[in-house]
Amino acid sequence: MMGKKDTVVTLDPGDIFTWPIITKETEDAVLEVLRAGKMSARDVTKEFEKEFAAWLGTKYALGHSSGTAALHAAMFGLGIGHGDEIICPSMTYWASCLPVFSLGGTVVFADIDPETLCIDPEDIEHRITDRTKAIVVVHYGGYPADMDCILDIAGRRSVKVIEDCSHSHGSLYKGRITGTIGDVSAFSLMSQKSLPAGEGGILCTNDQRIFELAMAFGHYARHKTDLQLEDIKAGAGLPWGGFKYRMHQLSSAVAREQLKRYPERMAEIDRAMNYFWDLLEGTPGIRPIRPPKDSGSTMGGWYAAHGRYLTEELDGLPISSFCGEVRAEGVDDCHPGCNFALHLHPLLNEIDVFNEGKPTIIANASQDVRQPKGSLPVSESVQERVFSIPWFKHYEPRIIKEYAAAFRKVAGNYSQVPV
Repeated sequence: MMGKKDTVVTLDPGDIFTWPIITKETEDAVLEVLRAGKMSARDVTKEFEKEFAAWLGTKYALGHSSGTAALHAAMFGLGIGHGDEIICPSMTYWASCLPVFSLGGTVVFADIDPETLCIDPEDIEHRITDRTKAIVVVHYGGYPADMDCILDIAGRRSVKVIEDCSHSHGSLYKGRITGTIGDVSAFSLMSQKSLPAGEGGILCTNDQRIFELAMAFGHYARHKTDLQLEDIKAGAGLPWGGFKYRMHQLSSAVAREQLKRYPERMAEIDRAMNYFWDLLEGTPGIRPIRPPKDSGSTMGGWYAAHGRYLTEELDGLPISSFCGEVRAEGVDDCHPGCNFALHLHPLLNEIDVFNEGKPTIIANASQDVRQPKGSLPVSESVQERVFSIPWFKHYEPRIIKEYAAAFRKVAGNYSQVPV
């Protein structure tokens, strides 16, 4: 520490970090489902699906038990199967890619852009093979990926695009809302997301076939009423994947109430987070991770927001020392790193999940798709280059100024920080 007795952050933050926000209307909606004994019914979920699709601007939406389930169904809806490959950023939550294993496919990882933390389009194209079926795009931390470049590649190479929007509820890419740009999208709605339902997920698409295949995969109870395509209707009555992926109606009730208020809450979060970074403009050693203000792109609810760390501007001060000193100033949420690179994990190298006699990642591949250390340099080094920041849910300038001042103080006095 820098020889101080008092911290920069002194004000009571009140409810500025409280999330999710639960109102009486939310409680009443949940109690209505409980008292009616319809926790496993479908009516509330269907209403939520209609409302979410209308808000997002897609033809179809299908509620799921989790974002992972929605991603799994999206892969199935695109026809991904035995021997197929998907391309996915290595630096993401595991659900973006691991469901492909159960479909008989495998994953090839691409590197990320160091400034956006999203998949790097330049690294996608040379990883595409004749076995590539889809690109999984993760709008990491709410930052929209470079969809123009990605769609251009996908179109030229005849592959599909899955948007993992689990961080980007309401984010705009050049004025278009994420989740409507690729072939199919999936959102997590777990309790800490910017649009929280307690637990749940939702798949969205404009493609009827993707929608109905996703329903056939894990929503058997809706086959008789909701399937329209004849070849899919012919297999109605049993879940094609052997999964039960319906959304629990307590979560659906919460989600409906959260969605009603989400645009307003998202706008306040955006105002608060941008104010925080505006206060830190010009501070050495740190940079915001947010789109340029005139780009038409936004961060949505700023879920899992981070900043970039430029150690070379602070004479090589380790990020762990910087973050530790910021925490000592009263900022609890300032930690180095983000998701670790998946391609280095044993599961993606040596573990035989299904007892196939070889590592699952190559069990159904025509060649060895494993990627050794050094193959994705940005993903592997990002832990030393990014740090978490406070997630302000309300625009309270007095409080936000204190948190920004803590970062500015540490950066301005970096030479006094013990290593």
